[in-house]
Amino acid sequence: MRILFFLLIIFLLPLNAHAKLIKSFSDEVVRQTLQTVYNQCRSDTSGKVADYIPALAKGDPKHFGIVICTVDGKMYKIGDTDVTFAIESISKIFSLALALEDAGRETILKNVGVYHTGLPFNSIIASDVREVILQNPLVNVGAITTTSYINGTDSNDKWRRELDKFNLFAGRKLTVMEDVFRSEAETNQHNRALAWQFSSFGYLKGDPDDATLRYTRACSVGITCKDLAVMGATLANQGCNPVTGKQVVKKEFVRDILSVMTIAGLYDSTGPFFFRTGLPAKSGVGGGIVAVVPGRFAIATFSPPLDKFGNSARGVKAMTKLSENLELHVLNP
Repeated sequence: MRILFFLLIIFLLPLNAHAKLIKSFSDEVVRQTLQTVYNQCRSDTSGKVADYIPALAKGDPKHFGIVICTVDGKMYKIGDTDVTFAIESISKIFSLALALEDAGRETILKNVGVYHTGLPFNSIIASDVREVILQNPLVNVGAITTTSYINGTDSNDKWRRELDKFNLFAGRKLTVMEDVFRSEAETNQHNRALAWQFSSFGYLKGDPDDATLRYTRACSVGITCKDLAVMGATLANQGCNPVTGKQVVKKEFVRDILSVMTIAGLYDSTGPFFFRTGLPAKSGVGGGIVAVVPGRFAIATFSPPLDKFGNSARGVKAMTKLSENLELHVLNP
């Protein structure tokens, strides 16, 4: 009997440890932590609203919001969480989800790569100064190349399928911010040059201009901080939207997406960001950042002023403090 009892304890210990790992923090702890971090970061006036895209220059530098969405759909929010802003480069991870399903992991690895370039996200010389031509799905040329592998009968059908995927991640119908799209389409000559460069290398599929236009349209989709938290929580929940219960992306590709976010999610500052927070994340010049705590929840922040790397200054600060206060670093034993 004692032996049986002893074996039962040994068997249950790992289960108990796992239960503690996935157990959510109490509502009070989360709300107090959010309030504290929000108050600490709200007064930060560093950074500058993106102005190289005219429509983005209209962003209100005072806007600031934080949302946490758990894998069971519970949401905690504070600040400007209902303000619509352009998803910008955060769109790259959701376009990647569709491209992985359409083309497969090996095609993306072979034609886009998962290399950290060590150079700016829009570098035109990255493929010339490095031994490896390929880059990754989160720099501009990699995202455009990734977009080219989305299937469809024509350009409109490809875009429809991409927006449908975004809608599934958000759990509601999203729309393009047409003023942002027009502004970006009129100033995307550099991205078109990058697309033609990779087309000349033989990596990009189809018409480079069409892929660039669809990439630009994806960056112009309007979301709120709440939308972004749900989209991130879908990745935290193995590809299943915690609000709608729908499987949005195959489980086998969630690890790939989170890995790429860890490699290059915050442009040139991805290394320092992961070192401090230990979280796979993605930022956009519209002021949003989403970070994923696998199996538990996602954190979304919104604040337009950007640091020198193109990341929301308040957002990076808030993510760092939340990770420290809630001990979220994925490498922390």
